[in-house]
Amino acid sequence: MDHWLARNIVEPGKLPLLLALTAFVLTFLVTRVITRLIRAGRGPFRNIRPGGLHVHHVVPGIVLMVVGGFGAVAEGRHGFGASVSAVLFGTGAGLVLDEFALVLHLDDVYWTEQGRKSVEVVVMTAALVGLVLSGFLPFGVNELTPDELQNRSIVVTNFVANFLIALFALAKGKPRIAVIGCVVPLVALIGAVRLARPGSPWARRFYRNRPRARRKARVRAYRHDARWAAVRNRLHDLLAGAPDR
Repeated sequence: MDHWLARNIVEPGKLPLLLALTAFVLTFLVTRVITRLIRAGRGPFRNIRPGGLHVHHVVPGIVLMVVGGFGAVAEGRHGFGASVSAVLFGTGAGLVLDEFALVLHLDDVYWTEQGRKSVEVVVMTAALVGLVLSGFLPFGVNELTPDELQNRSIVVTNFVANFLIALFALAKGKPRIAVIGCVVPLVALIGAVRLARPGSPWARRFYRNRPRARRKARVRAYRHDARWAAVRNRLHDLLAGAPDR
């Protein structure tokens, strides 16, 4: 494990990325715990309201992202300063994306159905950063042995193939399958070969003059949502708290 960490994380300069991802995930989880405690009226935490103005945590998140981002650019990929900047940036990103839905709608939708978008964006961001970190983009390591070069070539080839298939799934309006497909081979192929969801770029482009395909896409999307929406909502409620009904 130590050899893998040194070879694939420290040597190519990915340690700041690991620290940023760790800070990002921990900040999101801690923030959700605190906001749920505030909502339930438990613990010492309260909303910040100077002068009656509710200051959302996206505000300090933006400040931390700015400081950490510029600090990371100034420090490069190695050294103590780069690690500190990465932690600041990851913490800020966790605070900002936890309120992504609020920024998107320009309204306080944190505890509404629209607020679920924040959790989905956080999960997708963590998955994509994890791909880069875990070696699916294994660049920056020097003096590779023939075996290491062959293994990395296979990894890169698989990643490129999965990524191209995932692009088809994404164009068909299936972002979750696309992200999972980048990690797990052939998962995105399911979304790529099946009918596109109504309103997706693929449906707007290729189903324009195909009423039968549009009708089948609507029926299939309805059945899929009816089957899996409850499960997805329960997982969301467990992770981030149930929205206001």
